Amino acid sequence: MSLLLPFTTDTFLSKTLHFPPLNPKRTPPRTRSILSILDPHHKKQSQFKNQLAKTHATAEISGGLSVEDDQSVLLGEEQVRGLRDLVDYDWTEEWYPLYLTQNIPVDAPLGLTVFDKQVVLYIDGSGELRCYEDRCPHRLAKLSEGQIIDGRLECLYHGWQFEGTGKCVKIPQLPAKAKIPQSACVKTYEVRDSQGVVWVWMSHKTPPNPNKIPWFENFARPGFQDISTTHELPYDHSILLENLMDPAHVPISHDRTDWTAKREDAQALLFDVTERTDRGFAGRWGRENDKSTPNFLRFEAPCVLQNNREIVDENGVTNYFSGLFLCRPSGQGKSMLIVRFGNTKQTPLTKFFPKWYFHQNAGKVFEQDMGFLSSQNEILMKEKVPTKELYINIKSSDTWVAEYRKWMDKVGHGMPYHFGHSTISLPEEQAVVEHAPAGLVASLSATLPAKGGLGDMYAPNLANRYFRHVVHCKECRSAVKAFESWRKTLSLVALVSTGLAILVSGKQWKALLLVSTSLCLAGIYVCSTAIAMNTTNFIRTHRRL
Repeated sequence: MSLLLPFTTDTFLSKTLHFPPLNPKRTPPRTRSILSILDPHHKKQSQFKNQLAKTHATAEISGGLSVEDDQSVLLGEEQVRGLRDLVDYDWTEEWYPLYLTQNIPVDAPLGLTVFDKQVVLYIDGSGELRCYEDRCPHRLAKLSEGQIIDGRLECLYHGWQFEGTGKCVKIPQLPAKAKIPQSACVKTYEVRDSQGVVWVWMSHKTPPNPNKIPWFENFARPGFQDISTTHELPYDHSILLENLMDPAHVPISHDRTDWTAKREDAQALLFDVTERTDRGFAGRWGRENDKSTPNFLRFEAPCVLQNNREIVDENGVTNYFSGLFLCRPSGQGKSMLIVRFGNTKQTPLTKFFPKWYFHQNAGKVFEQDMGFLSSQNEILMKEKVPTKELYINIKSSDTWVAEYRKWMDKVGHGMPYHFGHSTISLPEEQAVVEHAPAGLVASLSATLPAKGGLGDMYAPNLANRYFRHVVHCKECRSAVKAFESWRKTLSLVALVSTGLAILVSGKQWKALLLVSTSLCLAGIYVCSTAIAMNTTNFIRTHRRL
């Protein structure tokens, strides 16, 4: 959150602000009227809307203003223009962010999911990234539970091995001189590494379109540095995106999380939608008290959100700040988020803190919202109606949310499931709950009870910070492992020095050994605190026992 400083305060504001040009990149696909699609939930929506109308008649907004007397604070249907058409859209013909390149294990396969498609990612013997469908053609075992031998991906069920193009090159159970069946191959997916992120093309019918891989200009600027984290979260990716494009909640939900968010700063916001296309929208926003909109937000299909700001200092030098959110749908009620905060002007304080400190702070931020977003996900699934029947969107806080849900109306028909403003399509099949999650780093699984077994720290639960973030981050795994080693070493030294202090007779030696024990105990406390910061969830004060 400290990296959000340029977006939430005016400390860094100067007299001159610059914004990137808004140039549509692609020709819009043909459209057709949404009225041509019959909504199977129409009757239920109408009944629900009538119920809400009765509720609105008595609802009040702060200041005692009746909703039915004055609609000036609410977002109406007429205020988001041109979004009532459907466009041709196929969710598979997109690039999805799989993983941060720096965190991909070199010695084990990694199981990941895009919507309901399970894939396995690994690095082969030549150093190339490979991505397969995550199932062995033999008996459907997960390849992500396998291992890498001589650069080949081996299924650990019967030992079948696959190389680069998905061809099976070894079946231990075949008779001598028998040929491997041609059908014994795995389905492959195209992957690309761009700006430190691995992207996957999900279509097998349409060739990969490299022009659709997002390019982030600020991240290519000289001197630009970022802190990147990965988080697995227990709610739908659309709810996650909605939350990330909602600056109004930051002062309240994240009050005092760092030096920027303060609940007394909660206020009306200004929004200016400057661009709408079939692939998303863009615009500027700012605080009403500042009477300006210095922040530039852009959402682009399928799941990319960025918040940028350019500030010119007193020397005329332009400094660039970016908050980039890559939200991958990873199954019903689940999502994986890659967060990248960066700038060309480094805050001096960042030099004095290790990266894991900022990572755990990011985890705290998501935990503060987790209860709200999980319940939101549950209600949307239970009510089975579009968001316009449930939400009360306010102009001065919810403009981006309304824009996003109305964009979903246009493209949701091309997704496995969606929750739009006026439309909804629920999953045809119930989500599969895996009691033994696959795809964890093999070495980690071998050394830690990562699938549950001992204690709560490593329990396979997306509400657990260790499982949500640390297992996906080399930096934090290394930090936790180092602190655990130091804690064990200091505990042993403290035990030995205490024993010696009891045995020796000289007062000076006793005092020296007791001081040594005290220092060791202090070190143990520091190590335990650091481990807890990386593995223990944030709990609000009024919820603590």
